[in-house]
Amino acid sequence: MKQEKIIKPISGYLMLVIVIGLILSGIYFLINTGNPQYLIFIAVAFIILKGLVLVNPNNSRVLLLFGKYIGSIKTNGLFWVNPLYKRKNISLRASNFDSERLKVNDKLGNPIMISTILVWRVTNTYKASFDVDNYENFVRVQTDAAVRKLASMYPYDNFADEGLTEDITLRSSVNEVSEALEKEVEERLAIAGIEVLEARIGYLAYAQEIASAMLKRQQATAIVAARHKIVEGAVSMVEMALDELGKKNVVELDDERKAAMVSNLMVILCGDKDASPILNTGTLNH
Repeated sequence: MKQEKIIKPISGYLMLVIVIGLILSGIYFLINTGNPQYLIFIAVAFIILKGLVLVNPNNSRVLLLFGKYIGSIKTNGLFWVNPLYKRKNISLRASNFDSERLKVNDKLGNPIMISTILVWRVTNTYKASFDVDNYENFVRVQTDAAVRKLASMYPYDNFADEGLTEDITLRSSVNEVSEALEKEVEERLAIAGIEVLEARIGYLAYAQEIASAMLKRQQATAIVAARHKIVEGAVSMVEMALDELGKKNVVELDDERKAAMVSNLMVILCGDKDASPILNTGTLNH
């Protein structure tokens, strides 16, 4: 037997009625006849009572007889099985697993801290019971291994100065990374008969020893990008100003005066502080 076998045993309610009948009959005959042989009714009743199995919703019972797999009960209710059967309870409910924060290296070799949140449940009770030693511990170990592998496949972030043009990064590509993680974990847990309902990154950050340096690097990258936009806009505004002055004949400017105006406008438009205007009451040359 290498596959899960679903069985539906005898109704436990019928056997419960029989147990009560045997106990009452044994007591009745014992009192009225005084013959102790009727105690066998009560003994049989307790043996039958041991075979009652209660299966709650989204739970299952795996049945064994002297090491041989008999089958699994997945229907909830009260049932009766052979009293000699060994019964193992396995939950079929969805379970959450929040892994510990692991220190791993990303694709670029940068140390990062990462953890995952996994939602899983058992779908094959045979595999969960007999193909792995402890399926709950198996989930923890294989999830950590999958997270380590995933982190080494992608960079934490893109940096233009390194010429990195990766489309998928751990920080920005949440959906793609979650799909890759879910697929990786599901392949590893299939041997234990476990279905992965959801897998996603729960925590992601640079390791403490480089966190400060990487934060400064990200800030510098953002400042450079902002300055680039500011310069582009300033050049466009200066060009527009010179064109409008020329079209409307407001003032005639030679190359030297145009250069001075461009310099002043660029300083004003690109400066961090407000400009302090100086009133010139003379000519353009003074």
